[in-house]
Amino acid sequence: MKKEPIISFENFGFQYTAQAEPTLYDINLTIHKGEKVLIAGPSGCGKSTLAHCINGLIPNSYPGKTTGRLTIGGKDALKLDLFGLSKIVGTVLQDSDGQFIGLTVAEDIAFALENDCIPTKEMHEQVEKIAELVDVKGVLGHAPHEISGGQKQRVGLGGVMVGKVDVLLFDEPLANLDPATGKQAIVLIDEIQKRTGCAVIIIEHRVEDVLYRPVDRVVLMGDGRVLYDGGPDELLCQDLLPRNGIREPLYVTALKYAGVTLTPDMRPSYLPELKLSEEQKRQVHTWFSQQPQAPRPPLGDVLLNAENIDFTYAGGHHALKGISAIVHKGEMLSIVGTNGAGKSTFSKVICGFEKPQSGVLELNGIDLSTLSIKERADHIGYVMQNPNQMISKTQIFDEVALGLRNRGVSEEEIRPRVEEALKICGLYPFRNWPVSALSYGQKKRVTIASILVLKPEMILLDEPTAGQDLKHYTEIMDFLSELNRQGVTVVLITHDMHLMLEYTPRAVVFNAGQVIADKSAAEVLNSPEIVEAAHLKETSLYHLSALCGIDDPEEFTRRFIARDREVRV
Repeated sequence: MKKEPIISFENFGFQYTAQAEPTLYDINLTIHKGEKVLIAGPSGCGKSTLAHCINGLIPNSYPGKTTGRLTIGGKDALKLDLFGLSKIVGTVLQDSDGQFIGLTVAEDIAFALENDCIPTKEMHEQVEKIAELVDVKGVLGHAPHEISGGQKQRVGLGGVMVGKVDVLLFDEPLANLDPATGKQAIVLIDEIQKRTGCAVIIIEHRVEDVLYRPVDRVVLMGDGRVLYDGGPDELLCQDLLPRNGIREPLYVTALKYAGVTLTPDMRPSYLPELKLSEEQKRQVHTWFSQQPQAPRPPLGDVLLNAENIDFTYAGGHHALKGISAIVHKGEMLSIVGTNGAGKSTFSKVICGFEKPQSGVLELNGIDLSTLSIKERADHIGYVMQNPNQMISKTQIFDEVALGLRNRGVSEEEIRPRVEEALKICGLYPFRNWPVSALSYGQKKRVTIASILVLKPEMILLDEPTAGQDLKHYTEIMDFLSELNRQGVTVVLITHDMHLMLEYTPRAVVFNAGQVIADKSAAEVLNSPEIVEAAHLKETSLYHLSALCGIDDPEEFTRRFIARDREVRV
């Protein structure tokens, strides 16, 4: 049966008014009704611009010059206004909070129905039906800010589904979710696609996470062009993903390291159906036995000691329940756990932004309760997830110098210290630039430099790599590793399980305001009990080692990570 096209790009190009060069070149791409398509590519490759063309933000909100033709639902998309396109394409944004309009979940889902003047009785029935479909019936009376990250995404999906659209477009749906909630999101998208028959487009660079459920096609973009458009199995048998700055699934990389030749009929894109011969399993076994045992770095003296920290917010939320944890001098440590587990609250307590009701917090044996926020900042630096929330000056030099100036340091001393911090962060050539001229990743480095210049003993970073592709992720993490080698203690709050495995030998796991594990990263992710309790996700290496009959998945994971770092460096 011939598939019916719903979106068609023909020799399509686009150049923003404010830019000298086009962002999209000669795009030829057709998406059919009922298809599930992953659009992947590194930052700046044009995938977001492509999405804006599909949902009408281009040219309605972002003007520019187009060439070629784009039809959606059989109509010339460039002649449709946003309202007209919203009847065909429903978009679920990366930032769910940016999509909410109603004061309650029910009001938010009903918004499009109210605009269409649907009678109240029918509206209530439709909202109930959609809420059941996306599993938010239990929170219909809640305000959007009162629900979890995963629930917010479900509400955003419900809000666009009431319009009975033909296309559902997801813009980086996994960026702000913990690993388990990310898995649930992919399952939900898969179920909605099967139930509604909508075409589903997922824009995401985390390929392995999206492939938790099968997709029909992968479109790989690079430098504004379509580099690949075809089946995921065929794609993973090539090296197109790593060559273009996208991490391929870990088990695929492990199989390639072991010398296994992948073919599409092995179904490499979907781990539950991966077919390996006995000879190929032996190849993996042999590779594992030939890798040197991964070293375990020794721990230094205690830098930060937290004992029985208890904290309850003014509204009554008991966020920390007797937290005890240790950070050693010179180590690189991950704090992981589900959204709302208490990780960010713990960091606020460490920095002095919140005062615990009970417990002891010491740095180098000094009681931190005797120090002000400013005094703590001389020892502990805090870098927020979004650099735009930290930057307050127009010029890069002034931003990095701000903390020293606030402390009354002389300009003679400020200049060499700022320049040194900028050199460490690779920003010295841009010292006289305005902050607005920098990329997101460079802004992140500015915020780190503004902390480094104060010479803290410890840096605490909240989601340092959120939303970053492999290239920028590697740049940020290799930079932090270098800082760590220079003696700075680095603590990372993260949802990224690969980051935890690759860069931090030890992980402290939070769940429901308590520490439920303090082990090596490999031990954490190879323990089904910890993974389930903390809403984490087993690494695919765990499942590959089981498939190949390797009885020490933890050591298999360690050896793979050591080998992978060696290859990439």
